Amino acid sequence: MSVLAYAPPETAAGLSVSVGPAPDPAAWDALFASAAAPHPHYTHHVIAAHREAGLLPDGLRFVTVRRGGDCVALLPFTLRRDLTGLGGRVARPFLSPLVTATAPLVIDGPEREAVVDALVAGLEEGGRAWRWPLLPTQDGAVPDMLAAMRARGWAVGTVSAFERPVMARRADHDAFLAGHPNRSRFKDLRRRARRLAEIGTVASISATGGPELAGLVADFLALERKGWKGQAGTAMACRPDMDALARALFAEVPGPVGIRADALTLDGRPIAVSLALVGGGTATLLKTAYDEDLRSHAPGLLLEAEIVRACHETGFARNLDSATLDGSALESLYRERTCVAEIIALPPGDRSLSLERRLRLARFEHEALAAAKRALRRR
Repeated sequence: MSVLAYAPPETAAGLSVSVGPAPDPAAWDALFASAAAPHPHYTHHVIAAHREAGLLPDGLRFVTVRRGGDCVALLPFTLRRDLTGLGGRVARPFLSPLVTATAPLVIDGPEREAVVDALVAGLEEGGRAWRWPLLPTQDGAVPDMLAAMRARGWAVGTVSAFERPVMARRADHDAFLAGHPNRSRFKDLRRRARRLAEIGTVASISATGGPELAGLVADFLALERKGWKGQAGTAMACRPDMDALARALFAEVPGPVGIRADALTLDGRPIAVSLALVGGGTATLLKTAYDEDLRSHAPGLLLEAEIVRACHETGFARNLDSATLDGSALESLYRERTCVAEIIALPPGDRSLSLERRLRLARFEHEALAAAKRALRRR
């Protein structure tokens, strides 16, 4: 896809669209700081961490909307061969094992509608079909983007969707617990915490920088490798590139994205560690590992409950994003949900392969992968 700069007639004066390299880091950081419902996955920090670990795909490009020297919208994407194109290339937002949301970053404010329309015009470049997983369809500028697509003649359909647990901070922790629909879960966790305290001294700690943060990142990698993921070879520490990604991603660096690590300790030894990216008022809880020898005490869930408490007591974020897939245990802890969907979107033009057929192919692929996973579990 060639680099392109233009201002379609439908876009507001002063906006330009380009498809090409990443924007200037300072303008990129400024966009995140002023974006509608920003998530960290498409920030300069996260993309740079993937680049440092050698995990950026070849041909990564950015659809960028600018107003003068300011970056007002951004979406990284690749072209890849895909079943939904019968082996032909389709466009897909940047995805990696640690990317759990794929919404574009779009500036908030009165010009958002015009910026979104310009962004959609950029997505049309090349006339490619888009396969778009992990899209939070109710958040930020995404409803505007989907509406703009349909208004411009796109065909949009949903492959699958699920409800992701999220938490909006209340006035205090008691207010969060009041009327909680899963009070029995918290009663069960209190019971497990008492049993764990019979073994030794239980405490919770957190870090946002310095050697304490680096130490907890190392503890996370060790705990994950010790468990079933290590036995299966899928723990981050089992692969040099993924180990490098974890250490770069959860490292204290300048910019609008902060790092937070929380741990539950038993006699000073970490038995559960959670790693999060914090920015735009939201803590995205990307990774958690726990000591599987203590599984019956649910140390991972005990830590998650402590993070909820700490969020209310210290106000380190307005919202918690569980960053989970369907069927997460956090559904019993968090009270709110946000819809996350996989969509297929076809721009106006050649429809040699219909939306309905592409949706069927995507669903068939999901069913085949699920069947393969079930078969592996039975072995």
